[in-house]
Amino acid sequence: MSEKCRNALTTRQKLIAQDYKVSYSLAKACKADLRKYRCNPDTSMPRAREARLSFLLLCLESAIHRGRTVTGDCQGEMLDYRHMLMEDFSLSPEIVLHCRGEIEAHCSGLHRKGRTLHCLMRVTRGDKGTVDSLCQTALQTLIQSADPGADYRIDRALNEACESVIQTACKHIRSGDPMILSCLMEHLYTEKMVQDCEHRLLELQYFISRDWKLDPILYRKCQNDASRLCYTPGWNESSELMPPGAVFSCLYRHAYRTEEQGRRLTRDCKVEVQRILHQRALDVKLDPELQKRCMTDLGKWCSEKTDTGQELECLQDHLEELVSNCRDVVGNLTELESEDIQIEALLIRACEPVIQSHCHDVADNQIDTGNLLECLVQNKHQREMNDKCAVGVTHFQLVQMKDFRFSYKFKMACKEDVLKLCPNIKKKADVVICLSTTVRNDTLQDVKDQRVSLKCRKQLRVEELEMSEDIRLEPEMYDACKKDINKFCSSVAYGNAQIIECLKENKKQLSQVCHQKIFKLQETEMMDPELDYQLMRVCKQMIKRFCTESDAKNVLQCLKLNKNSELMDPKCKQMITKRQITQNTDYRLNPVLRKACKADIPKFCQSILGKASDANELEGQVISCLKLKYADQRLSGDCEDQIRVILQESALDYRLDPQLQVHCSNEIPRLCAEEAAAQEQTGQVEECLKNNLLKIKPEECKTEVLNMLKESKADIFVDPVLHTACALDLKHHCAAINPGRGRQMSCLMEALQDMQVRLQPECKRRLQDRIDMWSYAAKVAPAEGFSDLAVQVMTSPSKNYILFMIALAVSLLFLVGLLCGRITKRVTRELKDR
Repeated sequence: MSEKCRNALTTRQKLIAQDYKVSYSLAKACKADLRKYRCNPDTSMPRAREARLSFLLLCLESAIHRGRTVTGDCQGEMLDYRHMLMEDFSLSPEIVLHCRGEIEAHCSGLHRKGRTLHCLMRVTRGDKGTVDSLCQTALQTLIQSADPGADYRIDRALNEACESVIQTACKHIRSGDPMILSCLMEHLYTEKMVQDCEHRLLELQYFISRDWKLDPILYRKCQNDASRLCYTPGWNESSELMPPGAVFSCLYRHAYRTEEQGRRLTRDCKVEVQRILHQRALDVKLDPELQKRCMTDLGKWCSEKTDTGQELECLQDHLEELVSNCRDVVGNLTELESEDIQIEALLIRACEPVIQSHCHDVADNQIDTGNLLECLVQNKHQREMNDKCAVGVTHFQLVQMKDFRFSYKFKMACKEDVLKLCPNIKKKADVVICLSTTVRNDTLQDVKDQRVSLKCRKQLRVEELEMSEDIRLEPEMYDACKKDINKFCSSVAYGNAQIIECLKENKKQLSQVCHQKIFKLQETEMMDPELDYQLMRVCKQMIKRFCTESDAKNVLQCLKLNKNSELMDPKCKQMITKRQITQNTDYRLNPVLRKACKADIPKFCQSILGKASDANELEGQVISCLKLKYADQRLSGDCEDQIRVILQESALDYRLDPQLQVHCSNEIPRLCAEEAAAQEQTGQVEECLKNNLLKIKPEECKTEVLNMLKESKADIFVDPVLHTACALDLKHHCAAINPGRGRQMSCLMEALQDMQVRLQPECKRRLQDRIDMWSYAAKVAPAEGFSDLAVQVMTSPSKNYILFMIALAVSLLFLVGLLCGRITKRVTRELKDR
């Protein structure tokens, strides 16, 4: 086409834009519809406005959007002229007038095929600079007149850029259907999307998102709800009280109301609102309210976060530092996401494999109510979980810690309890601590009516379990241990409670403040093993095998009882041993022992308790104290039973005796290196120390070994080597004798001295060794008091002889006393007779 012809056509198009009647075909095709829908010039208004093409288009489009019928010929003519307006910005006088500076600065030389308009849209989005408000209004008016949301083909630049994507990703949708734009948004940032299409699509969506009427599907489904709930004006009308950008905010506020709150959206409208929210989550600039209120904060905190979805995550990470207006809108959006995580379209795409494998039931529900997010958290460590999904889920968990309202299920279950019991507390971690402390106190005091409601207690348990998985979800502990994590656990990954486990293993080297937090955590976990994430994870199958009927708080106790079963998984067995070692460092970490010995501990070990602090281990001192009283047979029945169990366990594995480890740390590797290196501990280290008693140099270590010998006299089960050697003899000769208090040991000693009884050679040899050891122990550590002397006599191999000699001495003393009494009596009588 020659330049002269092109200029003539452009002049004609400009005239039509000023007065539609210049186009005979348009005026003729739409004459009846203009009259029918009262789009003719109004005598009370300036004629120029009514004659303008944009007014004609807006009036007829309003009728179409309201469901009215417009003839096919008229719609065909309208489509042509809408196409024309989107192609050439010069046909819109307002754009020529108000956007001249922006065109000259950023968009010169792009006159054809709608490129200038898209360049202006890009500038308005903030991708290339800033734009004047009058220019932005002119662009918004033009897009409303052309209405490309109703038919993407009107926007030639978009149509050409996205043709390949439409042919592959949206080929199932009829050409020209408004759903094409929605389909393109669903494939934004996917492999099927091309860069040029992505840019043109976001440029157009920026304006559509700022006027809910420009999304024809949303308008059709929600116009009645908007009129009923938001008091909206007509399609081509405006209202200062309810501007176009505020209508969608009104709709989504009503979309997530409960039945009790009333005034809810219809189902069809809610589906469309959710669709728009999913689209807006893809780009912060598609949320007008968010971009307006957070412009300063986006520049201040998130200027380097330019990747997809990073801007909103950045705002959530800096929630406490945001200005109040921005914090409110980000908080509301986060609260909304917690109820319907599918709004986070990018996260849902990343998590598609794990959703299909583990969460498809809840994902298919139209009403989410937080179930999908909870499912993703629970399955965060499944093999289908990829890094992108795991990072996204963890990010949301961390954001939830900033405000308990960001956990929808927790908020709905506990909001009344929080208001009543934890007022003025906002952070989720603090709310959980407040409520769980209340529950624990009520439980310990056997309160009949718990202050925390049942539904809240159930959800509280879910939150506690989730928080135990990652130390970052315990902000107070995380802050206290940051330096220690960097020092001891820098190579350990977060999640699966691995950092917490690392800190436990390095507990003795931790800083004081971190050590106290870890000790308190262990105390809580021992009281409620279900909160011990690593234990529950590693022993998951073993719990199902052995402890299905056990109460959750007795899981560790059940696992300990089944620890030596042939069916026990080695990794679980190793974890149980770790927890036993921890428990034996302090009686406070063993709730069963603490309860059983409630009276015995202050009675016998008060001097140790006086030195104790609230958050530091006693290194097994209290338990060692109770062991000595067990050997003296002075404990109460319940306490004696628990100490017997500890003695039997520590007799098999020296690591379960903290005092032995502390005082014999040098002697064990020097004298018993081979036994200590063995994977399976069967009491060989203890046996080695007993056999090398004379070679032990430190007095503290020697005392510990002597205490072991003393304890073994009180109960043969505490001496696993001797018990194994004498198992058959115990069965044959001492089956009727109850264990404990040295009874079975005395039985074996009597059998050893009885010439008519033949013991097994190994048992006989071991017993003789023990007699020699006890004899040496008696010389080295003589009785400290009458009770100690009595115990030594009762457990001595020469018990019968000693008792006989004591009885003989008492009898002789009695006879002497009797004889002296008679002589004294006779002398007294003789003196009286005188």
